[in-house]
Amino acid sequence: MEPAPTALPAPSRESSGPFSWYRSLTPQGRRAFKGAFGGFALDSYDFQVLPLSMVAIAAYFSLTQAQTGLLTTVTLLMSALGGILAGVLIDRVGRVRTLIITVGTYALFTVLCGFATSYPMLLASRALQGIGFGGEWAAGAVLVAEYARSRYRGRTLAFIQSSWAVGWGLAVIVSTVVMGTLDPGIAWRVMFWTGALPALLLVYVRRKVQDAPAVTKRLGDGETHVPLSSIFRGSLARRTLFATLLATGTQGGYYTIATWLPTYLKSERGLTVVGTGGYLAVLITGAFAGYLTAGYVVDLFGRKKSFALFAVLSGALLMAYINIPQGANTLLLILGFPLGFCASAIFSGFGSYLAELYPNAVRGTGQSFTYNVGRAIGAFFPTSVGFAAGDAGLGGALVYGVMGYALALVALAGLPETRGTELP
Repeated sequence: MEPAPTALPAPSRESSGPFSWYRSLTPQGRRAFKGAFGGFALDSYDFQVLPLSMVAIAAYFSLTQAQTGLLTTVTLLMSALGGILAGVLIDRVGRVRTLIITVGTYALFTVLCGFATSYPMLLASRALQGIGFGGEWAAGAVLVAEYARSRYRGRTLAFIQSSWAVGWGLAVIVSTVVMGTLDPGIAWRVMFWTGALPALLLVYVRRKVQDAPAVTKRLGDGETHVPLSSIFRGSLARRTLFATLLATGTQGGYYTIATWLPTYLKSERGLTVVGTGGYLAVLITGAFAGYLTAGYVVDLFGRKKSFALFAVLSGALLMAYINIPQGANTLLLILGFPLGFCASAIFSGFGSYLAELYPNAVRGTGQSFTYNVGRAIGAFFPTSVGFAAGDAGLGGALVYGVMGYALALVALAGLPETRGTELP
């Protein structure tokens, strides 16, 4: 394959240190990294506002657990539509322009959620928020992947992925303060209104960030006709199918944890808002460490082995977590770190792996379609938990997350290893 087209720093500027991946980026690559990091962090923040406000929202609108779970499901379902639309835009109008469109979309509709006067209005606003939410990650991930060197791509994209924990942590801090000081009836609205934060990022991205040279040249030459059907032709069809299954299982497991764990800690473990925040802080700290550490694992051992390792560990740890006896809250706190570590570490390989599975002309389409359709199908996992909780209890229903990780293992059998692939 052709070597990556970007001008790279001279080898003398590199070192063998843990951040050599960042020093290997061009100035344009570093600006792209900052824009994508910020975009995904705020994407995470806007998503986490819902699960952190779920108890207050359910009480305000008198919702059942199934109705509450549907709020997350509709977000993730619409993210598939947003991901498909954004994927086509990524390849037709560029990575940066799509990043701006998607960030603006999810910020706007997150704020509008705070003005909802009924459950259907909240559901509709959350669905529209999902459209922007679905496209942002792929736009940022493809943008940075095309600047990163192949030897560092896994860890570079893992650092982008780690921004999810940054946004999650920020949301927990804001939630702890807001929910602890305001009446629950207004606190959940304030949480959604803080979703306007991403608008600040748009100024930076618009002024400072550019597409990689190869993409700029292709778009300048008028090579913008990229039909969605392209990723279902020839050898790409198999990759699209199994990559979608991989994304389905991984995200089904993760969103089961992210959506229901705050409610589980409050309703079945009897923790207060502040107490729940402390347990989630341990989980998020583990998540951040997992994202960063896994990037090095992905580059060292390859994409497939890394996915398999973290899928097995995540499923096992989730089973252990929900089977901790009542009253053993210290053990619950301790186990939160490795659970957060592994459930997040598995995502570190997605940015590099999906980018390497597809050629330049359909890279955005393929990456965004597989990740977001997988996310949409995985959205049924939280809803299944909501329905099953009535009979099995919320702790028992969380076993659906384990099933997601098992599906991810099955999907890996149909995919190739791509470590070392250069991106033209």
